[in-house]
Amino acid sequence: MTPYETEIIDVHVALENWLGEGKGEVAALLARFQSDFMMIPPSGAHVDHAALGRFLDSQRGSRPGLKIVIDELTTLQTWDTGAVLHYRETQTRPELPVNVRWSTAVLNQEGETITWRLLHETAQP
Repeated sequence: MTPYETEIIDVHVALENWLGEGKGEVAALLARFQSDFMMIPPSGAHVDHAALGRFLDSQRGSRPGLKIVIDELTTLQTWDTGAVLHYRETQTRPELPVNVRWSTAVLNQEGETITWRLLHETAQP
């Protein structure tokens, strides 16, 4: 597994802990995302770093029992300081419908630090 693939898994573990159990530090989680980060969730909205911070602040522990599984993880392209990856994310919570989405992420690396630049998610029906 590449460092980029490890980062994909690690950030989702952190998100599962934050959203599902309220565990972790929001500052440490947000530090994984570049200041010019942009996310396009299944709704099609544009979410920047500030909006991500507001979302995380408001959603701490809001999804009890959340489990996130990442599979079909593929590195599509790499270069000296980054990579593009594609993966399937499956979210489950007790007694709620399963939420599956396909995601494409652009990650950058400076030294040993990997950060997220772009995340585009598409819901799987």
